[in-house]
Amino acid sequence: MHTVKHERITVDPRIMVGKPVIKGTRIPVEQILRELAGGMTFDDIMDAHPRLTSEDIYAAIAYAADTIANEDIELSYPDDNVPS
Repeated sequence: MHTVKHERITVDPRIMVGKPVIKGTRIPVEQILRELAGGMTFDDIMDAHPRLTSEDIYAAIAYAADTIANEDIELSYPDDNVPS
């Protein structure tokens, strides 16, 4: 897998305590994802945050996907279903 450069995302400890945000804003990637998960459309989100573009929303999704792709996964099992 190749490394993706996220030009629309920035991480700066002086902005939102270092959370990833859309560059030039204080809008965290997490907030955009939560709004999408809550059922907001791209248009709803852009209406709520006039500085955002659809490209910014796609960038937030791509950033999240790349972040998750690089995480270590720990599986947990219900107590009665532990593999032997």
